[in-house]
Amino acid sequence: MTDLDLRLVRCFTVVAEELHFGRAAAVLHLAQPSLSRHVRRLEGELGVRLFDRTAQGTQLTEAGQAFLPRAQELLRSAEEATAVARAVGRPSRIVIGFMTGLIITPAVRALRARHPEADVHSRFLGWGELPSALLEHRVDVVVGRLPFATEGLSVSVLCEEPRMLLMPVGHRLAGKECVSIDDIADEPVPRFPDEEFNAFWRVDPRPDGRPAPDGPFVRELEDKLEAIAAGEAVAMVPAGAVRKGLRLDLTTVPIEGVAPVPVVLAARAGEETRPLLADFRACAEEHLHPDNRLATDAG
Repeated sequence: MTDLDLRLVRCFTVVAEELHFGRAAAVLHLAQPSLSRHVRRLEGELGVRLFDRTAQGTQLTEAGQAFLPRAQELLRSAEEATAVARAVGRPSRIVIGFMTGLIITPAVRALRARHPEADVHSRFLGWGELPSALLEHRVDVVVGRLPFATEGLSVSVLCEEPRMLLMPVGHRLAGKECVSIDDIADEPVPRFPDEEFNAFWRVDPRPDGRPAPDGPFVRELEDKLEAIAAGEAVAMVPAGAVRKGLRLDLTTVPIEGVAPVPVVLAARAGEETRPLLADFRACAEEHLHPDNRLATDAG
């Protein structure tokens, strides 16, 4: 039986994701020769070659391709096991996740005032990290926006955010008091990897049954902002997601006739009554709403 060193497995997965030893070394904060030694050591333990280095770059071998998903699952399981053990052994610890434009500081501050002995942390979650961050025990509770998959979670609505239309400053609709869904009937809208996310944020299909015009496919927020600034698309965004001064080449206008965005508190089902979670819920319900600057002004 091979006892795998998780540090070596982590090195392998980062190289496999980057397919470049130099970039992977930077991600891992290692010197490139050290990273190469770690990978060779793992290959020695496994008895197979995981990467081929050619003039075209670094590529996974067939064995590397087979090992990668299992290595990623091994690291996820180890992280979850660590988080579960810490949660049981340190019941006064909580990690609060939050998404772009959602300011949780007032609720976190209130929780710390209630429990000065508690170990309270916050963690930003990017696109697509919900609900996996909860289910894998990387966070204990999340302040986020629907839609996302809620299986295995307890979810309650804190408030609702209006949606805004995000566009370049020179767009024909820029500066209007408000716009409607009909005003952007022919405007391309970015596409996203998740179907439910697509349907909600693209309003697809439109109220008249027509499909939303396809804009560029994006996976990251910065890619979406760049596409919009370049005039390739417009997008509907929550009022709190685009702060004033974020980009001078973008602007927003209120859009009418579309449902607001539910801002929710999510936790793992069955754990919502844990004392710290219950108290954070009370703090969130008291402090995290538009009047208390849950969502920043859009501009």
